[in-house]
Amino acid sequence: MKLKVRTTDMVTSSPSIVMGPSDCGLLELKENDRVRITGPGGEAVVLLLLSESMVEPGVIAVSDPVCSRIGAKDGDEVDVVFSPMPESVRAIRRKMEGEKLDGKEIESIVDDIYHGSLSDIEVSAWLTALHIQGMDLDEIASFARAMVSTGDVVKFDKGPVFDFHSMGGVPGNKVTPIVVSIVAAAGLMVPKTSSRAISSGCGTSDFVETFCDVNTTVEDLKRLGESVGGAFVWGGSLELAPVDDIAIKVQHPLGINPRAQMLAAIMGKKLAVSADYLLMDIPTGSGTKVPSIEDAKRYAKEFMELGERLGIHVECAVTYADQPVGSAIGPILEAKECIQVLEGSEQQSSVVEKACQCAGILLEMAGFQNGEEMAYGLLRSGKAHSKFLEIVAAQGGSPTLRSDDLVPGRFVKDLVSARSGYVHSINNKDLVAIVKALGSPRDKGAGLVLHKRKGQRVVKGDVLLTMYAENEDKLERAMEIAQRYTPVVIEGMLLSHVTSSDI
Repeated sequence: MKLKVRTTDMVTSSPSIVMGPSDCGLLELKENDRVRITGPGGEAVVLLLLSESMVEPGVIAVSDPVCSRIGAKDGDEVDVVFSPMPESVRAIRRKMEGEKLDGKEIESIVDDIYHGSLSDIEVSAWLTALHIQGMDLDEIASFARAMVSTGDVVKFDKGPVFDFHSMGGVPGNKVTPIVVSIVAAAGLMVPKTSSRAISSGCGTSDFVETFCDVNTTVEDLKRLGESVGGAFVWGGSLELAPVDDIAIKVQHPLGINPRAQMLAAIMGKKLAVSADYLLMDIPTGSGTKVPSIEDAKRYAKEFMELGERLGIHVECAVTYADQPVGSAIGPILEAKECIQVLEGSEQQSSVVEKACQCAGILLEMAGFQNGEEMAYGLLRSGKAHSKFLEIVAAQGGSPTLRSDDLVPGRFVKDLVSARSGYVHSINNKDLVAIVKALGSPRDKGAGLVLHKRKGQRVVKGDVLLTMYAENEDKLERAMEIAQRYTPVVIEGMLLSHVTSSDI
C-alpha cells in the first residue's frame, strides 16, 4: 500500500510508524504489528502504532530515524506491507532456553539484525540471552564469521598482517600508536583500527583525531597499510562487522556487555582486516573489565582457541591495570603524552614499558629475536618516531607534529591532598567519572593529569591531580565530584596502635 510520509520527531523505544485506523483496516493490521516500510533509499521493519488524530487517511507518520534509514523525506511516497515474524526469532527463543545454535541459525539472526528485520525488543532479547546463557567457542566462531559477512573485508596484496587490540578498561591507555609505530618501523604491516570511548573517558581514536584524520575508507586503509606500513584509524568509519555497532546501541541502555558478543565482535573485526597475527592486550586489575588474573587467563585461552578456529595466530599480554597507564587522561593530554614518549621522553615509564613489551611480543611473533630489546632500540633511536610522523602525514596530519603543538583546555584546577601518607590505591572508575564531567572525550581539551602513583609519599597540600576543561562550569562540576569521591586513596604507614588494654 502506498502512503505519503509526514516526518515526526516522536521518540519511541523501537523504530515505529503511525497509521490511521482506516488504512490499518485496508491492510488488516493491528497495533504493534510488524510492518515493512520501503522508501527511496532503503527499507526497514518497524512496529505499527495506531492514532485516530495524528494522521489522516493516505498519510503515515514516520520518525526521523526511520526516515533516515529508508531515505525518505516529508511528502515522499512509501510502500507499507505486513511483515511476518522472521524465522530468526525462533532461534533467539532457543538461545533464551539455553540451547546451542548452529551456524545457519546464528547467521540468520545476524543478517536480520543488519537488515533491520528484528525490532529493538527482539535484538535486546538476543543480547540478554547471550548475557545469561552464553555461547560455546564453536558458536562464537560462527557468530564472528556471520558478523564479517555483513560488512566490508580489507584484502591486502601483501602480508602478513599484524594487529594489536586492547580490551580496554584502564584509563590513559595511550600505547596503541606507539606500538604500531615501533612494529611498522621494523618493516611489518600493522593497519590498526581503533574505537572511540563507549563507557571510558577517552578511546584511542578520540585522542588520535587531535593530530590527524581517523575517518577513512577500506581503500584508504589498504593504501596506508601497504604504503607506510601502519595506520591508526577509527573502525567506526568503516563497514567492518557493522552488526556490533547496532548491538552496542541496544545493549548500552541495558547495562550489559555479553561475553560472547564481545569476543565475536573483536575477532570478527580482526577477520575483516585480514589479520594473520594478533596480540590481545588484557588489562587486569581492580575496577577494570577483567578484575583478576584468573579471569584474564580464561579470556586469553578463549581468544587463542578462537584464533585457531578462525585462522588467526593469537597471543595475549596480561597487563597491569590497577592504576592508569601514564599520567594523562583525556584526548589532547593523552596525545601529548603519547607523542612525548615517541620523541624520546622516558618520564612516563609505565607507558614506555607497556608499549615496548607489547611491541616486543609482536616482533617475536614475526620471527625477530629479543623482541622487547629490539622495540626499545627502535623507540630510543628515533626510528619509531619517524614512522609515526610518516603515518600521521599519510592520514592528513602535520609531518612536523610536536607534542608542544597540542594545548589542553584553558580552565585549570588542582585537587590537593588533605593529609600526609602514602598512595594506597587509585580508583580508576572515579578518575573516569571526573574526566567525563570535565567534558571528555567530546571536549578535546578536557582531561586530567595524575601526579601521584601507588606507593608514592604524599605530604598534606601536595597536588594529587590537575584538571583541565574548555568550560568553567564543567570544571566546577568535576571539582565537586573529585572532592566527593576518592580517586586517590591516601593512608599512613601506621594502620593501628595496639596496647595491652586492647588485648
